[in-house]
Amino acid sequence: MRITQGTFSFLPELTDKEIRAQVDYALSQGWAISVEYTDDPHPRNFYWEMWGNPMFDLKDGAGAMMEILACRKAHPKIYIRVNAFDSTRGFETTRLSFIVNRPAEEPGFALKRTETGGRNIQYTIESYAAQSPEGRRYS
Repeated sequence: MRITQGTFSFLPELTDKEIRAQVDYALSQGWAISVEYTDDPHPRNFYWEMWGNPMFDLKDGAGAMMEILACRKAHPKIYIRVNAFDSTRGFETTRLSFIVNRPAEEPGFALKRTETGGRNIQYTIESYAAQSPEGRRYS
């Protein structure tokens, strides 16, 4: 199963050249870049671990690529994503987010069904990866 979160998630993996082009585009729009990583890619787990600080004053995409490559070196077997944040008054939100690294094997999710009162059914999604302790999910 291939996790499809963020922009470009249904496309083949982006090359470093394509990642750099997206970073350069984001910077040309005046957006700040941040790099995040996680070993729990649950769709509702929006807050991943930050890799360094957001790069608000960055003007050249080479700086962001340096951080992406350093994060990949430190965490080669987990998910890494790039976010572009628009701090323009009235927006102040993530405008672009895409995965730039993923584990070789992605175990996916289980859909759990629970019957509750009044013949209602409650659904939850659980990551198979989260069944292992943190730090050992993609060894």
